Amino acid sequence: MKSILRTMLVSAVVALGGVPVAAEDGARVTPLMSKDLQDYPGKEGLMLSVEYEPGGSSPIHRHDAHAFVYVLEGSIVMQVKGDEEITVAPGETYYESPSDIHLVSRNASKTNPARFVVVLLKNKDAPAVIPVK
Repeated sequence: MKSILRTMLVSAVVALGGVPVAAEDGARVTPLMSKDLQDYPGKEGLMLSVEYEPGGSSPIHRHDAHAFVYVLEGSIVMQVKGDEEITVAPGETYYESPSDIHLVSRNASKTNPARFVVVLLKNKDAPAVIPVK
């Protein structure tokens, strides 16, 4: 149920044109920019700001996109299927391929927030997040 809610929230936040939306899992997603990629018909770039409250996380999901992550504040723990968990600190980056299943995405801290930017290169009008059961 959380995965479905998360997908709806991300879709809604994009449709609302930048209004931040808080999710039950302690994540707040704010769209920063969306741009059609004219050199790649049918593709778009989507930039999101994500803030995890202390202890916040996202449910298991995938993006069907190239996802580039840059951590601004705090640290986040990331893991895709087949890889080990890693902790990504401020100034560090993380990448997910369109076929990756994102098993772990959470704030490394129970006391401080974490903020990061995600850039998705994806099919135009495709959902930013796809729940995985």
